[in-house]
Amino acid sequence: MPPLTEARAGAGAAAPMLLGVVPFGLVAGAAPVAHGFGGWSAVGLSTIVFAGASQLAIVDVLAHGGSAVVAILAAWTINLRMVLYSASLAPYLSHESTRRRLGAAYFLVDQVYALSITRWVRDDNEDRRLAFYLGAGALLSTAWVSSTIAGAVVGGAVPDSVPLDFAVPLVFLVLLVPVLVDRPAIVAAVAGGVVAVAAAEAGAGPLSTILGAAAGIAAGALLDARPR
Repeated sequence: MPPLTEARAGAGAAAPMLLGVVPFGLVAGAAPVAHGFGGWSAVGLSTIVFAGASQLAIVDVLAHGGSAVVAILAAWTINLRMVLYSASLAPYLSHESTRRRLGAAYFLVDQVYALSITRWVRDDNEDRRLAFYLGAGALLSTAWVSSTIAGAVVGGAVPDSVPLDFAVPLVFLVLLVPVLVDRPAIVAAVAGGVVAVAAAEAGAGPLSTILGAAAGIAAGALLDARPR
């Protein structure tokens, strides 16, 4: 497939995920404004950070009087999962130049990772991988920034009865659908979810995500390593 066609395929695969991304973006845009940081801070966070959970963590820390250093550390802790994502994708993009891989890193979010890894494991044509990845990433980033702007402008007008906050877990639940294809994946999802929730209830804060990820990886790897 030509690169443009593959990019369109990536955008098409990412389109259903906008059902969760757009409401999440509205929350990410409305939160800074609601805490008195202004609309430009919301747009800046979405453009530079491009990670909803981290953006909300930054706003929460600063709104409660925390320093910028603590806010940045909280965001970095939450985004440590990107290290796992990048390590997983690296073998599939090793043929690309360093410049291209660094540029692609900007679009590495949960949805792009899930779509790319599930496609690439069954597609051995390395020449069209990056185009698919960038097509999905471009659509999601455009929708994210646009919905953040909308949230910053009209977020205060949305009634409290509209459960926009539900979009946060919905975004991540949607990611499970394309990857739950075998027993190790299912076990990893269940183990990771249970540990993450338990850690959060125990007060682990942002570390609960990392603990859940580690538990999921360990559980899936152990089951996958067992004799058939």
